[in-house]
Amino acid sequence: MEENLSRRDFLKQCSRCALLSLTMDSLFSMTMASHSQALDLKKGYLGRKLSPFYTSLEGGRVRCELCPHLCEVEEGERGYCEVRENIGGRYYSLVYGNPCAVHVDPIEKKPFYHVLPTSRSFSIATVGCNFDCKFCQNWEISQARPDDTHNYDLPPEQVVELAIQYKCQSIASTYVEPTIFTEYMIDIGILAQKRSVLKVMHSNGYINWAPLQELGKYLNAACIDLKGFTESYYRDLTEGSLQPVLETLKGLKKLGIHTEIVNLVIPGKNDDMEQVAAMCRWIKNELGPDVPLHFSRFYPLYKLKSLPPTPVSTLERARDRALKEGLHFVYIGNVPGHPGEHTECPRCKTRIIQRWGYKVQVLHLKNGRCDHCGQPIPGIWQL
Repeated sequence: MEENLSRRDFLKQCSRCALLSLTMDSLFSMTMASHSQALDLKKGYLGRKLSPFYTSLEGGRVRCELCPHLCEVEEGERGYCEVRENIGGRYYSLVYGNPCAVHVDPIEKKPFYHVLPTSRSFSIATVGCNFDCKFCQNWEISQARPDDTHNYDLPPEQVVELAIQYKCQSIASTYVEPTIFTEYMIDIGILAQKRSVLKVMHSNGYINWAPLQELGKYLNAACIDLKGFTESYYRDLTEGSLQPVLETLKGLKKLGIHTEIVNLVIPGKNDDMEQVAAMCRWIKNELGPDVPLHFSRFYPLYKLKSLPPTPVSTLERARDRALKEGLHFVYIGNVPGHPGEHTECPRCKTRIIQRWGYKVQVLHLKNGRCDHCGQPIPGIWQL
């Protein structure tokens, strides 16, 4: 999950979904409400859009084809994510163009460490999720229904215009699981592509291949939560499944989309080093050694408040094991100032990018290569 500049403040904002704040590295702070193009919040969902990702069944039922849950939904009912409804035998998204959270963030917050360092990302989220992670830091919106939150009427055209207005080089779908508003992402991506703005997402990777292919036409980068490496972990802590996430990661590679991986390390849940090693071997063998991997520190939230924060030493052991398994770019997240935040050249060990939280300095990167030894560094370094 993403680290926030202020966890307490962010959660309060999410629970209210009443303030559209734009933040940049704690120095850039303003609200759209004070701007001439202020947006209005309204309670409940503001519209709906017919989804292409469903199959009609007998008796007016439908089967959602968007994610591996494959929900079969009766007339008037909703799927697991609570943001798609069977209306008259047709399946609709209830969150298209209706975000409840809109921010300007550092791209590093997603976290992307190999995408346009120091740039701004226009970040949006609707309510809803196709997981119920017991450790979710944004549960107040991820586990809500669009009927119950205050939302903005923000069509794709306005998202792109605002991103450009606020000098954002990317538009991020984030905070909750963005694939639940895939139709919204696709239409934003189509317009963003025409304006030379990147479309990126932070996702749990729980999406079927056909919609991923369609989304992939307009997606430049994906940060995927690989939450654990056993089916039992996924079943018990997320109500999801591991294998579809692995298939998504392989699919992103096939589509040529820049991918980074986040593993939130939770004490006593997924911090076994042999399990970590198995995950790293899978990443290297299936995706390649250059995929950036972020080991992120857990803080007690939602349904896991009784657990302690992850010891930094555990994150360091995980990082050391990943490097020994042959991964080239392994980071420690949610520990500002830790040397595991920096990017080093895997060949000559020169520090290429230096980070202290969201304070970032590009030191030795030129045209996508280490300027000391010429080693290519994978990523998106310029538009």
